[in-house]
Amino acid sequence: MRVQGPFGAALLAALVASPGLAAAAVNVVASTEDLASLASEVGGDKVKVDFIGRGYQDPHFVEAKPSFILKLARADLLVVVGRELEIGWLPPLILQSRNGKIQVGASGYLDASLSAKILEIPTVQITRAMGDVHPLGNPHYWLDPDNGRPIAKAIAEGLEKADPSRAAAYRANLEAFVAKLDVKIAEWKRTYAPLRGLRIVTYHNSWPYFTAAFGIEVADWLEPKPGVKPSPSHVSALIAKIKEQKIAFVAREPYFESRTPSLISRQTGVPLVVLSPSVGGVPEVKDYFGLFEYNLSAIAKTAGRSLP
Repeated sequence: MRVQGPFGAALLAALVASPGLAAAAVNVVASTEDLASLASEVGGDKVKVDFIGRGYQDPHFVEAKPSFILKLARADLLVVVGRELEIGWLPPLILQSRNGKIQVGASGYLDASLSAKILEIPTVQITRAMGDVHPLGNPHYWLDPDNGRPIAKAIAEGLEKADPSRAAAYRANLEAFVAKLDVKIAEWKRTYAPLRGLRIVTYHNSWPYFTAAFGIEVADWLEPKPGVKPSPSHVSALIAKIKEQKIAFVAREPYFESRTPSLISRQTGVPLVVLSPSVGGVPEVKDYFGLFEYNLSAIAKTAGRSLP
């Protein structure tokens, strides 16, 4: 289109400034709602964030759907948990998306675990007899709030690669997020200090990062081995152990069956609580900050600990 004269110049300026001609938002797809929440914090209104695995689903076993391929085909940046958490369902979806930006090793593929502190990295050879042990370490690292900082930083850097023109905005959002997280971590550790020393039993080994951060000890698991369903003999032994030891409560994740933990609670008199290992795991947990608020509050209430 040719524009001439003062009116033409004004028209051109108006068109350039038009919202319809503004740079398109960056399409971010995260493998989980936790990473999607962090991407939203860093990206702000400059990004469109979607996710695949929902917080109330076991992230190890997400049913692959054709609609996920379409999401990935449109993505400018893919953020994954890594540590083989999604190994059973995500790699085929990435390949079928035929999106060169987000293939493993491409600039739009971001493994958030590479920036985080990882616990429980095996030092011995892994065999199937050990259960569903992750050879690259426990993948539930987002449940340590201190890991929120490096994950967010990695996402900001990924967004800068995908969208250099908005780098300043992403850095500003990152600084604001980290400042807020610093305040909240100090507040959580002060307010919930009475939870330190609690001994609990959980269904799956989802919680080493969370419990280490807040001084709680996992005494045992309902699963005799990671990914293995509780057997009657293991349940009987666990009931005896809970009766003998000072266990504050039994916890289960939203996606595990309730019959066995309910039975253990009835047999021992120890309360049962549902904890959310992910954003979206329960309706109350809507973002990364809410993840910790909910779990800490639920633990304090269940354990009957008075707070300052």
